[in-house]
Amino acid sequence: MARGDWQEQNLKFSLSESNMRPEPRICDYEGTDYRTDFWEGRGREYEDLAERIALRRLLPASGRRLLDLGAGFGRLAEFYDRYDEVVLLDYSRSLLRQAQDRLGRNGRIRYVAANFYRLPFVDSVFDTVMMVRVMHHVEQVPALLGEVARVLAQGGAYVLEFASKRHLKAILRYLLRRQRWSPFDPTPYEFVAMNFDFHPAWMEERLREAGFHVKHRRTVSHFRLPLLKRLFPAPWLARLDGLCQPTGAWWQLTPSVFVCCGLDKPGGGLADGLFRCPACGHAPLHESVEAVHCAACGRRWPVEDGLYNFVASAAGDDRQGSAGDQGRFRSGS
Repeated sequence: MARGDWQEQNLKFSLSESNMRPEPRICDYEGTDYRTDFWEGRGREYEDLAERIALRRLLPASGRRLLDLGAGFGRLAEFYDRYDEVVLLDYSRSLLRQAQDRLGRNGRIRYVAANFYRLPFVDSVFDTVMMVRVMHHVEQVPALLGEVARVLAQGGAYVLEFASKRHLKAILRYLLRRQRWSPFDPTPYEFVAMNFDFHPAWMEERLREAGFHVKHRRTVSHFRLPLLKRLFPAPWLARLDGLCQPTGAWWQLTPSVFVCCGLDKPGGGLADGLFRCPACGHAPLHESVEAVHCAACGRRWPVEDGLYNFVASAAGDDRQGSAGDQGRFRSGS
């Protein structure tokens, strides 16, 4: 089952407008069994191992503050030890609770539920941002990249994975007229609702517009074929994939592409503080055990057993997480 097939079967659609203006949709995994239904025991050990090989090569060896954007249940926690502080951000509180259960509750790791189009962080506060298996759910890529550029410090690293439309299987199917869409067309392709494949050249152009420059490229999942995965052990395929990944510097013909980007922006080191109000942009926020309070607009964002919930304010401005709201695509408002 491809990454889009699972979402199509397990997530519902909920689209809305705010003030008569369409808002970007959010793919909400709240209440789903993503960890057990998609990863554990589901034949994706090869992909998991291959992605970890790429991240070992691309992530800085050490750093002060890491943002895992779209962290989910903390699948990539092995890389957190490289950093003094780590922030796991996801829209789903239930997945972040799973991450808490796995990684514990301590001052070094923070768990933040938030909308990635309105990151609740001050400018230039992270020296590394990692984003894996998230971009294919992003409807407005320039808006998201603008937020990443805002919170990443000058000289920082942005390690991004995206689903590529220009891979060998898609090219072969197109040439044999087995599919209508062209893998050579730079326009993003939404193959099921809220699941996008991107042309590498299109993605790199959006990165440049946001102020990033690509320093390293690695192509991943060269052998993502059911027959090969049945015939050969996953660690073998992953090691072979690791040998092929550096060819991404010359061509990108795999379903998954990793890039490490630098950022061209003025400024020096990391900013002091962490949070700013996602509603009005005010900083700093007053933090207590129960909530994070914005003195400018009066919103109180609850802190629930160590989880910072910027999806819904305590005053009821946004989602309160009722059971009937679980497992939907939402507007970004």
